[in-house]
Amino acid sequence: MPANSTFTELVSTTFRKHRKEIKDNLSNRNALLKYMNKRGNTRTEDGGLTIACPLDYTTNNTYQRYSDWDTLDISQSDVISAAEYQWRQIALNVVASGRDLRVNSGEARIINLAKARLKNGLRTFSNSFSSDLYSLGTATNQVDGLQKLISDSPETGTVGGIDAATWTFWRNSEFDLSDNSVTMSATTIEGSAMLPLWLTLDRGPDDQPDLIVMSNDYYAFFETSQVSIKRYTDQSNANGGFITLKYKNADVLFDGSSGIPTSRAYFINTNYLELVVHRDADMEIMDEMRPVNQDGVVIPILWMGNLVCSNRKQQGVIQP
Repeated sequence: MPANSTFTELVSTTFRKHRKEIKDNLSNRNALLKYMNKRGNTRTEDGGLTIACPLDYTTNNTYQRYSDWDTLDISQSDVISAAEYQWRQIALNVVASGRDLRVNSGEARIINLAKARLKNGLRTFSNSFSSDLYSLGTATNQVDGLQKLISDSPETGTVGGIDAATWTFWRNSEFDLSDNSVTMSATTIEGSAMLPLWLTLDRGPDDQPDLIVMSNDYYAFFETSQVSIKRYTDQSNANGGFITLKYKNADVLFDGSSGIPTSRAYFINTNYLELVVHRDADMEIMDEMRPVNQDGVVIPILWMGNLVCSNRKQQGVIQP
C-alpha cells in the first residue's frame, strides 16, 4: 500500500476511534467549555442561513388580574423575538508532503508520523478555539466570543444582529472599578465589586449567575479573600483540572491560560448561553485532498457553529 494512503488511513482511523475522547480533551482545556458541556449547553443544528436564537429577555406583559367579563390583554409582548448569529467555520488540516510520506514509509515511522501530525493539529485547534471563545469576535470569520457577548462597553455594538445602542434590553451588565472608585484587592473584591454586580443580576434562585469565570489575577484576590471559608465544588471539576470555589450559588473558577483577558470576571447565567454546532461539521474529518500542483496530502477536520446568547442583560462583567 502506498505510504500516502497508509498515512490517511491511520489519521482517519485514529481520529474516528477516539473522537469522543478527543472532544472531551478539547473541553478539558477550557473551563468555560467544560462547564457548558457539563450543563448540556451545547446543541446541534442541521442547517439554516443563520443560527436563530429565540430571545428570553422580558416577562410576559399579558399577565393581568381580571373579574368576570373583563377584556383580556392578548397583545404581543415582544418587539424583537430572536437574535440571528452567523455561522462561523474552522478548518484544521492534517498535512504531509510527499517527501515526508516517502521518508517515513516504514510501518513504524508512518504510524509515528500520523500520530504526531494529528496530535499537533488537535493541540493547535484546542488552543486557538479556546482563545476564540473569549475573543471580541473581531477577527475574520471568528466566533462571537465572551468579550463580545458580555462586553466592556454594553451600550454599543451589534450582537446577534441587534444593536445595543438602540435596544437597551440587549445590553449586558458591567461593573467598572474605575467608575466606582474601587481598587481591586483581596479585601475589596467580594463586598465592593462582586456583590454589587451580583445584586444587579440576581432574579431569584432559578435565574441568577451560576458560573463566574475569572482571570488569574482576580481569582487570586478572590481565593485569598476566602482563606477561612473556602468551599470547593464537586470533584468532577477538579478532575478536569479546574479547582473551583463558590460564591453564593455560583461556581467560581479561573481560566487564565485559555484566552480570557486579564483583570476580568465574567458573571454568566448559563440558562441563556449556548454553543451551537452544525451536525455535519462538529469536528468531522473529511476525505483526503491532494493539491493538483503540489506533492502532498491534506486531511481536513471541520467545525461550524457559534457561541450564542438569548439574554445579554442577565450576563455581567467586572472590568478595571
